[in-house]
Amino acid sequence: MKEKKIKQIAAIVGIVLLLSMYVISFIVSFFATEAAPGLFLACVFSTVVIPIMIYMFIAVYKYVHRDDNQKDKDEDTPKEVKE
Repeated sequence: MKEKKIKQIAAIVGIVLLLSMYVISFIVSFFATEAAPGLFLACVFSTVVIPIMIYMFIAVYKYVHRDDNQKDKDEDTPKEVKE
């Protein structure tokens, strides 16, 4: 259950980051500033990189906390089954 919660938080953070990048890019494009093409390229780059980074963070979290899952399973099983 804890892992599911972390995945949900990571997904929400990713969505907020991507949407904010696109909204900023959209607003700047109306003003036709010199920064508009650069912001568009940053949005395209972020569309690819942010999900990859979130996946990597989740994978590292699983790797670091893999012993926690085993401890939880051992505590849940009755003593008769352990022996």
